[in-house]
Amino acid sequence: MDVLYVSSHPDDFKSLLPLIAGQYCTPPPRVVTEMPPAGVAGWTARPALVPGDAGGGSQALWGSSAVGWYLASRASRVGRGHQQQSRVWQWISYAQNEITPVACAVVFPLLGAKGLDKKLQENSRTVLMKLLKTLDQSLEPQTFLVGESLSLADIAVATAVLLPFKYVLEPADRKSLVNVTRWFVTCMNQPQFLAVLGPVPLCEKMVPISANASGNANAAPSTPGGDAAPAGAPQKTEAQLKKEAKKREKMEKFQQKKEMEEKKKKQQPSTEKKKPEKKELGVITYNTPTPLGEKKDVVSPLPDSYSPQYVEAAWYSWWEKQGFFKPEYGRKNLSEPNPRGVFMMCIPPPNVTGSLHLGHALTNAIQDCLTRWHRMRGETTLWNPGCDHAGIATQVVVEKKLMRERGLSRHDLGREQFISEVWKWKNEKGDRIYHQLKKLGSSLDWDRACFTMDSKLSYAVQEAFVRMHEEGVIYRSKRLVNWSCTLNSAISDIEVDKKELTGRTLLPVPGYKEKVEFGVLVSFSYKIEGSDEEVVVATTRIETMLGDTAVAVHPNDPRYQHLKGKLVLHPFSERRMPIVFDDFVDMAFGTGAVKITPAHDHNDYEVGVRHKLDFINILDENGYLINVPKPFLGMKRFEARKAVLQALKDRGQFKEIKDNPMVVPVCSRSKDIVEPLLKPQWYVNCADMGKQAADAVRDGSLKIIPDHHLKTWFNWMDNIRDWCISRQLWWGHRIPAYFVTVDDPAVKPGEDMDGHYWVSGRSEAEAKEKAAKRFNVPAENISLRQDEDVLDTWFSSGIFPFSIFGWPNETQDLNVFYPGTLLETGHDILFFWVARMVMMGLKLTGKLPFTEVYLHAVVRDAHGRKMSKSLGNVIDPLDVITGISLEGLHAQLKDSNLDPVEVEKAKEGQKSDYPSGIPECGTDALRFALCAYTSQGRDINLDVNRILGYRHFCNKLWNAVKFAMRTLGEDFTPSDKPQLCGEESVCDRWILSRLSAAVALCGAGFQNYDFPAITTAIYNFWLYELCDVYLECVKPVVSRADTGADPDAQRQAQVCRQTLYTCLEAGLRLLAPIMPFVGEELFQRLPRRRPHDSPPSISVTPYPETSEFCWHSEKVDKEMDFVMSVVRTIRSLRADYNLTKTRADCYLQCIDAQTVGVVQCYSLQIQTLSYSQTITAVTGGDSAIPEGCAVAIASDRCTVHLMLKGLIDVEKEVCKLSGKKADLQKQMDKLREKMAKSDYRDKVPAKVQEADAEKMRQSQTELEKVMEAIENFKRMM
Repeated sequence: MDVLYVSSHPDDFKSLLPLIAGQYCTPPPRVVTEMPPAGVAGWTARPALVPGDAGGGSQALWGSSAVGWYLASRASRVGRGHQQQSRVWQWISYAQNEITPVACAVVFPLLGAKGLDKKLQENSRTVLMKLLKTLDQSLEPQTFLVGESLSLADIAVATAVLLPFKYVLEPADRKSLVNVTRWFVTCMNQPQFLAVLGPVPLCEKMVPISANASGNANAAPSTPGGDAAPAGAPQKTEAQLKKEAKKREKMEKFQQKKEMEEKKKKQQPSTEKKKPEKKELGVITYNTPTPLGEKKDVVSPLPDSYSPQYVEAAWYSWWEKQGFFKPEYGRKNLSEPNPRGVFMMCIPPPNVTGSLHLGHALTNAIQDCLTRWHRMRGETTLWNPGCDHAGIATQVVVEKKLMRERGLSRHDLGREQFISEVWKWKNEKGDRIYHQLKKLGSSLDWDRACFTMDSKLSYAVQEAFVRMHEEGVIYRSKRLVNWSCTLNSAISDIEVDKKELTGRTLLPVPGYKEKVEFGVLVSFSYKIEGSDEEVVVATTRIETMLGDTAVAVHPNDPRYQHLKGKLVLHPFSERRMPIVFDDFVDMAFGTGAVKITPAHDHNDYEVGVRHKLDFINILDENGYLINVPKPFLGMKRFEARKAVLQALKDRGQFKEIKDNPMVVPVCSRSKDIVEPLLKPQWYVNCADMGKQAADAVRDGSLKIIPDHHLKTWFNWMDNIRDWCISRQLWWGHRIPAYFVTVDDPAVKPGEDMDGHYWVSGRSEAEAKEKAAKRFNVPAENISLRQDEDVLDTWFSSGIFPFSIFGWPNETQDLNVFYPGTLLETGHDILFFWVARMVMMGLKLTGKLPFTEVYLHAVVRDAHGRKMSKSLGNVIDPLDVITGISLEGLHAQLKDSNLDPVEVEKAKEGQKSDYPSGIPECGTDALRFALCAYTSQGRDINLDVNRILGYRHFCNKLWNAVKFAMRTLGEDFTPSDKPQLCGEESVCDRWILSRLSAAVALCGAGFQNYDFPAITTAIYNFWLYELCDVYLECVKPVVSRADTGADPDAQRQAQVCRQTLYTCLEAGLRLLAPIMPFVGEELFQRLPRRRPHDSPPSISVTPYPETSEFCWHSEKVDKEMDFVMSVVRTIRSLRADYNLTKTRADCYLQCIDAQTVGVVQCYSLQIQTLSYSQTITAVTGGDSAIPEGCAVAIASDRCTVHLMLKGLIDVEKEVCKLSGKKADLQKQMDKLREKMAKSDYRDKVPAKVQEADAEKMRQSQTELEKVMEAIENFKRMM
């Protein structure tokens, strides 16, 4: 027998890995918690294993991975084949090298480990959450990490995250890691894990754990994974300690609150100034009559403040009518090469049934600002719009409408009449989403808008099918599909929602009055033919046992070796079923015996094929039982579930029923439970196409950004399955395939499954001609029946990048715009759409459809939760643009399909997040916010308050341009081009340097899809540099010129105005791709450099480039940074001494002549920005500074002395500060007393201790400032 040497510590994850792996072995190794004997060769550390065949223990394996792999290999838990085994090793490496070090850094301080930095713990926790979110993404589509059953990969990663789940991951963390938590709980509930760890409690709050709670490192565990046995008096449990800590924390807060209230009572009532009421956001409308498509009035004065309704009026229809969004704009001939290049991108076609949501808003904000940027750079630019016919969604909408309004089903109308009704609905309602896209400012070429059911695109779909069928890439096969009984159709994987259950759950199912039970595992027995023996099997879908055709066990399972060649008897029919031996069976799960239903389970299907079992279909397309004995025949599937269970009980073959965590597949369209069903369908062989798509990324021909999606891409492409393209619908592209019947006795009648009897054709005549040729008979002897099914919607979407240009016909658009430049979309449809476009583009055109794919993040709410109607956090972008009251949000819930309980829950969510509703933010603010959030990650937590902040930014722009226009004056004429004249002041040179830096940052940001870098550069330039600094510095320069006749002042003011104009004009051009409406509105008010040939709109004005704005100066920037540090210091001193309106003299003590020179050079700017009376630069000691000054250090080169003498009542200030000093000292004494108590460190929660320490630090700093101020004031007395 193998001997396993492990640590006795219950939390030693290095030992836990081989311990759990050993539990899967038959028999498991003997476990020893002592050191291995000295004679064991090769041993260096525990865990170690001496194999049973090592010849007296002379050889050993050591190390967690090696021992774990050895044991897991014995139990067939290391994956099937080299590919899976390689992936298992990768996960082991990920667990040991990535997760474990970070987990230790977070958990060990909680377990009492010394010498670990608090900041390291916090940083490690952040890294841990990132790693777990990556893991969460990997687990989203699957139950286990590798393959369909638990492997060593799961054991390694589960033991690596065990400590975080026990001590760190609070409920809120686990809620954000739904897939990881589901997987972890599944692992922990496995018998092998329970045998080693026992029940694993999950963390409720991250707090320090006493030795007794976490297990003593020097004591052996009392049970596997249990606590160390305490000595002496009985110790309190972890739960009791947590409860006491919470109680103390509450008492601390209560005492502090009481102290504050007492303090307030003692204070004398003072005549407090009323805070000014928050000014409501004004709504100003544009009322000048402007015919649709005509240019907006830009002569009337700008309103006093920014209002989205005013700004966004009239511009879009003018842009569209002028043809600015067309690639032909400004070009004589599209076919002529453009030296600036071509940019082409097609929209991810939204569903014709859809309405705008924040995912669309994000997609279109990113795509539109990219399109506008390329257009402004002078490239031939096309952003092609389109709409998807959305087969299932549209058919459901129209069917419901017919039933609601006319009481008719589609079958009552017939196929042709029903399709006519769908077209009627599409023509009435189908353009809704286009109008919403226009509201977002999307600069699409609407003349090229395509609908996937248009004749041009339908012809391309037909051509694609016929070509691929002729090549044998499309073929017919009978396989399991995802079937919706409500829709009577197969559905794609993307239309299947995976609903996770932790145990027994009742779910509503369409067509059933009562909810149906899921999340339980039913065990029952099959009798062995000719003996009294029985085999116990378990299932979550007991009704499917009516279709069982075998029982499977593992070939190495010793419990069942004697049953080889035996049969089991089905209790409800005459069926004799073989016991088959198959590696897919998990010996450790349940009894190690598995019921096989090949026609209704994906895994069982593969077993059925391998062992040539019978495939018995027990469900019809509506979910009624067929091919089963009475009384089950004709029952609905979930009614049969109860009947089968009762019948098994009556026969004495029912064993037990228990809770079982599971994933239930739910149809996203109908909310029906999806059934695996055997159906003859059309499939696309994706093997070669998938390899080509993978190779295109590997060789760099196709670039996927961000590159962390590459792993997903290769995982899908390298393991791609054939694609089922049949859908049992009426709305969609009817499959151009025909079943052939030959009127000739020499030709055998064909079967549906025989591909030889199917032909495809662009018309029935072509198909008949092909059939006649194939069977060598006259055409009149051929009868054809066209397939009733339609193609999967993703098939037409897959050829969208070239079908929109008229493929297969050679057109000008196809030659100019295909292949495209970029595909931008959400990462959630990387496989369903992007991969299929790449595969079909390469297959049908021999070219990639685009050279770059940029995948943006998924939008979540401000709390990081997925948008869900039941949470009340789904936001309509139009509500953010126009604003909506809380009552309005509530009213939207009434029109949803939520049940009353969910409606109330959603209302609470809305009330919590939007107590006053959503204010009007406008399109520009929404677009700017979405781009600002779009870091190259997976999720965006969108806060409406931040969008509102960008509306205020728009108002700042508005006021800045209004002020600048007044400063420029009506007679101002800008120079022909932006250039330096040589007379610019230091402040002019600085703002032009900052403008040049912003231009460079924006250009690089667009090139690298770094949208936050672009928005940050624009925001900082306009707000912090232009508005906060330069405009303030402009005021005295212009004022001096306006009040005197000094020609130098006049000349300086003129230079200043040219600089200001350059900043405004270039700043608006930088802004225009992201904020097109306010950019256009303000740009139109500026005078033009060359009025005779200037572009009519900012949307076709060149984007600023570094070749034009090349004035970045590190020297000037560095000097201005120093100046601003001085200004901030003076402002801080003024605030400390409450000098709100009084100007004071300021003395700047410099360390050398160079610093004096900088101060003198920028003295006007320092004086203006710091609101000082005078600025005097001095060198030398304190003797050079007059008495009565407050002092603060601005930098290592300069100290600020602010003259206070004569400006304030010194005695009053000293008295006030002395009172504050006494209060602070009293507060600190009380805190010291509390912290000095003997049991403080042990009993007070860590978070409270941290808060106390921080409070003490703050009070100490404040006290030092107060004492310094008192000393300064005393010197003035």
